[in-house]
Amino acid sequence: MTQQPYQQPGSQRPGQMTAVMRAVALSGPKVLRIGLVQGGRIIEERIIKQRTHVTVGPSEKSMFVVATQNVPPNFRIFELVGNEYHLNFLDGMTGRIALPTGISDLSVLKGQARRTQQGAYQIRLTEDSRGKVVIGNTTLLFQFVTPPPVQPKPQLPVAVTSGATSIDWPTTMIAAFSFLLHFLAIGAAYSDWLDPVVDDEVNVAGLVDSVKNLPPPPPVEETEVTDNVNAEKAEKAEAPKKASSGGGKGAGAGKGTGGAMSNAQAAALANELDQLELATLGALSSQGPATAGVLHGGEVPTSALDAAAASGAGVSAGGPGGLKLGGGGGTIRPGMGGGGLATIGATGTTGGGGTGEVKKVKGPKGAASVGGAAVSGGTVSNASRVVAGMRAGFRACYNRGLQENPDAQGSIRLTIRVGPGGEVQGVSASAGGNLPGSVVSCVRSRASAAQFDPPEGGSAVINVPVTFVKQ
Repeated sequence: MTQQPYQQPGSQRPGQMTAVMRAVALSGPKVLRIGLVQGGRIIEERIIKQRTHVTVGPSEKSMFVVATQNVPPNFRIFELVGNEYHLNFLDGMTGRIALPTGISDLSVLKGQARRTQQGAYQIRLTEDSRGKVVIGNTTLLFQFVTPPPVQPKPQLPVAVTSGATSIDWPTTMIAAFSFLLHFLAIGAAYSDWLDPVVDDEVNVAGLVDSVKNLPPPPPVEETEVTDNVNAEKAEKAEAPKKASSGGGKGAGAGKGTGGAMSNAQAAALANELDQLELATLGALSSQGPATAGVLHGGEVPTSALDAAAASGAGVSAGGPGGLKLGGGGGTIRPGMGGGGLATIGATGTTGGGGTGEVKKVKGPKGAASVGGAAVSGGTVSNASRVVAGMRAGFRACYNRGLQENPDAQGSIRLTIRVGPGGEVQGVSASAGGNLPGSVVSCVRSRASAAQFDPPEGGSAVINVPVTFVKQ
């Protein structure tokens, strides 16, 4: 007698019903459990908790979507008649079903089945029935199982749903005191009873004292900048006044005009006058009154002065210390006005030097006229306005070309290709006349820098005639 192997209590197969589960009474009828198999794999499994019709077909409204043309879009494969399920199958379906009478093929059950109005075969199923139905390349497995227990609704834990009787009083008191301290600190920070007392009179008096005690600002040293140009202009303005006052005392004397005297020459003349004064004082020495010493014939020779007075050339060649000064010329007669210091020139030449005006020679000017813009291949809304704005640039190009060739004139025909975004993709120019090449290249570059509105149609071509005429 062989001994049966001992099985431990926990060695049952997973999913097997225990004794306790079998002892529990079943509540209500069983429900369908259906699985879809394709390529040997279960792709979908569902338990129909509510007893209702089960449909299959290629339509998305079906409970199980089966991609086949042999089944209507929404075919009731399990139909609920009364309170019992019935299996409906068509001629193209195969499979096996376990019934109370045994396991039978669908082809055998066709003779026992009832025909429906849709042309399907119908067989009544019991709660112990199970089987498979093959529809094209999809296999439908079904069986009746006990309905799963109803899941209870999710509920909040007792600690949350409990009332005031289960309050954690220590934690609540700590939180309350913490909030109280925080609010007291914030109130003290924003209250005004901790601020110091402000006395307006004391503050104003202190402000006045602080203003009075401010140190004086440091002295600012201003440097005097002498303008040599302004000094020269002032000396030039004073010289004609002295000349006019000296000339009014005499009449009919020859008027000698000299050039303006610079600062260096004025300094040299002052130096010579100082030396002459020292020489005169030395000649007078201690021989009596100054008038007698000057008029004494043996002390100061007057031959040079007599010769200068009789000469008509002035003293331009015989100045003291080699200083060459221009003279008025002519014989000096009593009662007649002389030239004075204003007549002392820089080079000893007679006649005034007039101030000339510098005239700027202007080059030739030209004009540029822009014809109407002819648009082809599309429509550019602002073509005329943009082309008209190029005229000033074209005129500048032509004026620069006139510096090279003053007789240049002619016309240029521009062909501007506009891109989808309004940008200039290319410019070609055909020139006529004797315009220099620099004018053509300048006009082409001006046209390349233009920006148009996006053309309707994607692209456009604009033809612009430009004429250049010398004024």
